[in-house]
Amino acid sequence: MSEHHHPKKNIQLAFFLNLGFTILEFIGGFYTNSIAIISDALHDLGDSISLGISWYLARKSTQKATSTFTFGFKRFSLLGALINSLILIVGGVFIIKEAIQRLITPEFSDAKGMLIFALIGVAVNGYAAYKLSHGKTLNEKVVSWHLLEDVLGWVAVLLGALVLLIVKTPYVDPALSLGISLFILWNVFKRLKDTIYVFLQASPKEINEEEIMEELQKIPHVESLHHIHIWSLDGEKHVFTAHIKLKHIQQLKEVIDVKNSVKKVLKGYPFSHHTIEVELPEEICPLDPEMENSNKNY
Repeated sequence: MSEHHHPKKNIQLAFFLNLGFTILEFIGGFYTNSIAIISDALHDLGDSISLGISWYLARKSTQKATSTFTFGFKRFSLLGALINSLILIVGGVFIIKEAIQRLITPEFSDAKGMLIFALIGVAVNGYAAYKLSHGKTLNEKVVSWHLLEDVLGWVAVLLGALVLLIVKTPYVDPALSLGISLFILWNVFKRLKDTIYVFLQASPKEINEEEIMEELQKIPHVESLHHIHIWSLDGEKHVFTAHIKLKHIQQLKEVIDVKNSVKKVLKGYPFSHHTIEVELPEEICPLDPEMENSNKNY
């Protein structure tokens, strides 16, 4: 990492830009009577919370693990993702309700005011996305894509304002609001699904368990594997645990060689932590499925 690169400062800058503009959006949305701007303000509020959590976690992640949180604080980001998703869902449903009400009882919006706020929105969110797009960390890159969504949302408001300046109709603004809200909710539900999967310790989709097992079973003196678990701390940092049954072991060096070979294989995968239980031929493991079956038959 370059010595001039400061991920925490980039996220901090994006947080304050986004939060300040969100407050301005709410004021502008009510001033221009634009539900499209208010819907985007609600989305940006969720983004501000997300950025704030990302900034806090960037600072928190430097802390060492404790006796209470033995894996460290990486998993806290899941809680932030869940809170952020719920805020966006509740806000999105509220805005859709208001937009439908506007379609039933139309009200005109201030097209010039919408145009001014849209231009500011594209500039502010575009600058924040640009700053984070040059980031080295995955956290910065993910947040930059989130901010890019905001830029696209403001481009939609900008186009809507231009249409309103040409065609005087009260239906453009609520239609835009519905489109933005439905697009946001669609993406939020996708992220919420991924968050719940990580919460439930589902195996990461990008890791092929069968492939890992095949590689490990090719190692000399490895007879079988069981009690294999692959899960993720926060969607980025993954954990691997397994029991490995050995065979034809004559000396301690052979056990050490197996362990080193296993570590070499696992280095090729995005695991931040792994635990391997090595079992000698004479050992009986109660977690071995073969042992469980023999006990049942007995």
